[in-house]
Amino acid sequence: MKITAVETIVLRVPDVLAINDSAQDAIVIRVHTDAGITGVGEVDSSPEVIRAIIDAPKSHRVCTGLAQTIIGEDPFDIERLWEKMYRASVWFGRRGAAIQAMSGIDLALWDIKGKALGLPLYKLFGGALQKSVPAYASVLMPETPDAAFAEVARWRAKGFKAIKLGWGPMGFDVAHDAALVEAGREAAGDAMELMIDLGFYPGPDLDLGWDASRVLDFARAIEPFHPYWLEEFLPPDDLVGFARVAAGTTIRTAAGENCMGRYEFLDLMDRGKVSIVQPDVTRCGGLTEARRVAYLAADRGLPCIPHAWSTGLIKTASMHLIASIPNARYLEYALPETPMNLKLFGGLGIEVDEHGMAHVLENPGIGVELDESVVRQYSVPGAGSAVG
Repeated sequence: MKITAVETIVLRVPDVLAINDSAQDAIVIRVHTDAGITGVGEVDSSPEVIRAIIDAPKSHRVCTGLAQTIIGEDPFDIERLWEKMYRASVWFGRRGAAIQAMSGIDLALWDIKGKALGLPLYKLFGGALQKSVPAYASVLMPETPDAAFAEVARWRAKGFKAIKLGWGPMGFDVAHDAALVEAGREAAGDAMELMIDLGFYPGPDLDLGWDASRVLDFARAIEPFHPYWLEEFLPPDDLVGFARVAAGTTIRTAAGENCMGRYEFLDLMDRGKVSIVQPDVTRCGGLTEARRVAYLAADRGLPCIPHAWSTGLIKTASMHLIASIPNARYLEYALPETPMNLKLFGGLGIEVDEHGMAHVLENPGIGVELDESVVRQYSVPGAGSAVG
């Protein structure tokens, strides 16, 4: 079997709002083969940036678009192709968007392999250590304490045993932020875990971001409400700040959605001293790199709980990772009400039962299929390019 083409499809809702919801647009990557098997992946990033990295022509030996790098290759050679893409993009890559673009292709390659062998991905990873885990409802933080109470109560009534409230209005007033968390805890009660995603960049002015001292003020204010973790509270490069916060609060610290590649995760764990690592399989280097990160975390006694906010594909792919590693605890179950999340892959991908549990899919490959009607409705003009 050989790779014949790599197709990039950009989708976007008509009116993108200036809110912290990356499910308002998407880039889907399809890798085609001469056997008629097509693998599908995605990247949670700036779609046009990712498309440029994939579609770019060869500039020289270590400066080549990713599609050109893998066309003609055997899609089963996933580890070798990961290294080939990494080296071919070293001139403009090594971190950031190039690793993100590699993630989408890596997912599509795993999807091809699973489909060709008729096996779900977790079996290709060595089998399931666990086939189900609790899902946590993942939503944006509402504007007021009353709304925060209602949001938590809504998902508790649907059977979720954990919820994460993130970003939204937080970052301007520590007292107001603490009141939002207090309302969330009141609605959650003692039996529901409450995670808080602070969001390190709350507004349009760069000088409004958090620093470690301000995060510690907030952390100490919400400690009485026993959040399970405090997430993504500083820019990813502020490793000294991460370590200061970890040493200064009783709350677990969590991060990783903005880390690309295992080297950044090593810094996050060893210098930033986080309690929980959160690789995003559509950004960190795909399932290939996410598994490496998970085992590096396991070696350090740390849980790996993937970040998963965009579509049904990322939830499903993340669940294959979760099933196959020893240190997963939860599946992030993002609930933005956008067509990318609700419809692009025929629904949310993974269903959550009445007990708040998510179960790995047994379908071949990643296990979800692209809804072509959603693609037609939300494709951006000029998108849908293929290099072959």
